[in-house]
Amino acid sequence: MARPKGLPAIAAMLTCALVLAGCSGTAAEPKADGPVTLTVATFGEFGYEKLFKEYEKAHPGTTVVSRVADFETHHKQLATSLGAGRGAADVVAIEEQYMPQFRQSKDKFADLAQFGAKDLRPRWRPWKWEQGAVGDFVMGLGTDMGSLAMCYRRDLYEKAGLPTDREAVAALWPTWEQFAQVADRFSGKVTDAKFADSDGTIYTAIINQSEENYFAKADDGFIGDTNPAIHSAFALAGGIGAKGQTARVTPFTQPWTVAIKQSRFATITCPAWMLTQIQEAGGPELAGKWDVTSIPGKGGNWGGSYLTIPAQGTHQKQAYDLATWLTAPEQQKRIFLDSGLLPSALDAYQDGAVLSHTNAYFSGAPVGKLFAASAEALRPNYRGLHDAHVRPAFGHGLGRVEEGKQNVDQAWDQSVTEARAAASN
Repeated sequence: MARPKGLPAIAAMLTCALVLAGCSGTAAEPKADGPVTLTVATFGEFGYEKLFKEYEKAHPGTTVVSRVADFETHHKQLATSLGAGRGAADVVAIEEQYMPQFRQSKDKFADLAQFGAKDLRPRWRPWKWEQGAVGDFVMGLGTDMGSLAMCYRRDLYEKAGLPTDREAVAALWPTWEQFAQVADRFSGKVTDAKFADSDGTIYTAIINQSEENYFAKADDGFIGDTNPAIHSAFALAGGIGAKGQTARVTPFTQPWTVAIKQSRFATITCPAWMLTQIQEAGGPELAGKWDVTSIPGKGGNWGGSYLTIPAQGTHQKQAYDLATWLTAPEQQKRIFLDSGLLPSALDAYQDGAVLSHTNAYFSGAPVGKLFAASAEALRPNYRGLHDAHVRPAFGHGLGRVEEGKQNVDQAWDQSVTEARAAASN
């Protein structure tokens, strides 16, 4: 899922709320007789509406209620509810970047191992399972994942004299350095559109291919200032921004949506879940003009979530049964075919129907095959406890480069200083 602004404020609220609440709040499991209403809280649509109705039909006496909020509001409300010991939904989705913070307060969640969740471990690749667990404590079950590809405008590439066939386009950029060279070629030919949406999305894709970003996997120590993977990604993405080769629009904002509609940029690093947003922004007039191909480097992941069960709930076993069913390979497969959210369950994203799935809007691109291949190639990306505190510093720095307020070196120095301060708080 998406990466909006405001993460440090939410992280601070989460920490404060949970500390003030102490360690109490686990509710006793009541008897299962009588009607049961289960509330499922997500950020944005997870493709669950049809599934909820099907589940209710198969489980007479069970009613499933959907609670949907935007990304920031959703996680803020969860932190508040956990701190207060009441108000949380029975099943709550948590985006992968928040898992390190919420895992620190695992006592606020039901241990799904008590319901037999450990037997489900083979459903997922090891890295996906481990992000949802704390040792033997099973906190969440994986939903989708955001393996990366590259979305591009065939018509604008043709205008730039570049190849338009997706395999030929992928051959242009086996590395990110060669991707930057393609940006130069495009910008030398096209004046009414930029090569990419922002240097920030390029930077995010590059660092998401690295095993470590801002914190060391061994001890969670801050390494954002010394990690060569971070510095090289910042320099490359910032270099593209400094040349004026981006539209300077932040993903998922209104200007970004307008820029897609007005064909103001030609390339964007796109996880599977972003295709729907691009299509909705572009509208029917851009159908067949977008395409999808492989990303430079190897794999990469941007987003993905887990279904958790707050310990304050009074129907934990029933909530677990629902979460287990929603994250089963069969349902993940159906959600991908209907909504484009890439399954994280092995049997789902390796299923023949998924692998053969194409997207007509994106010129018939074999999206199932492309995103599954990216998922197979990706390496798990370690996120430190304070990742959300320091990450914005580098994004803001790249923004200053795009706006011409600083050069890349100046922006890097300021970003590192701000990140060090944020990491120590």
